[in-house]
Amino acid sequence: MKKVLTIAGSDCSGGAGIQADLKTMTAHGVYGMSVITALTAQNTTGVQEIFSIPGEFVAKQLDSVFSDIRPDAVKIGMMSNVEIIETVAERLKHYEFTNIVLDPVMVSTSRHRLLEPSAEEALIRILLPMARILTPNLPEAMVLAHRDDITNRDEMLEAAKVIATETGAAILVKGGHLTDCADDLLYDHGNVYWYSAPRIDTDNTHGTGCTLSSAIASGLALGMDLNTAVASAKEYITGALRNDPHLGHGNGPLNHCYRIS
Repeated sequence: MKKVLTIAGSDCSGGAGIQADLKTMTAHGVYGMSVITALTAQNTTGVQEIFSIPGEFVAKQLDSVFSDIRPDAVKIGMMSNVEIIETVAERLKHYEFTNIVLDPVMVSTSRHRLLEPSAEEALIRILLPMARILTPNLPEAMVLAHRDDITNRDEMLEAAKVIATETGAAILVKGGHLTDCADDLLYDHGNVYWYSAPRIDTDNTHGTGCTLSSAIASGLALGMDLNTAVASAKEYITGALRNDPHLGHGNGPLNHCYRIS
């Protein structure tokens, strides 16, 4: 059985973070494991509080996993401070692990910066170059590509090329914030792939970034190439959005297990 490790924060309401990742992995038929970087008190209406896990304990979690059940792919999500970023990078380098999907959780949908400047700088400098593929949303792609705005497919491609040059990774720029479509772009070392899907009419999109990156990691663990893994993940998340479970009083979660009867 293929194994996937998620390194991310916990969402007690189950829509994002570790909980979304593990449900997504289960839906893809892989064995999910987790290293928790932060505990959050949150629900569909917002985040009430965040408690960061000490770096030393993050390292112990990583050692426990890698010394016993080495993953076939790793997904990285929420990294709340410099200590955690440096710890995760050091441990992954120690275990010589490179099959990494990194969701750079830096900027919210409303373009609110989620990390302190020092943590953002460390994430960009230390962790991003270690990834096989990065999955920024449009606000995050703007930060990483040093742009004021991205409004169309041509600008998505320009941004992806800049980020790829600076990190050496394949770049999936997610187009969910576009006004006229929901197309995603994969720029894989000069190869360009577009993934089109209908925009789903729902306000319940909590955890889409976590879900997509975990689906990609699951595909890579199963032996898919990047293009196939991204295409499969795009199809999966479209179905999870379409099968909206209508939970909560705010921006609700996806239906991660819509394929499971």
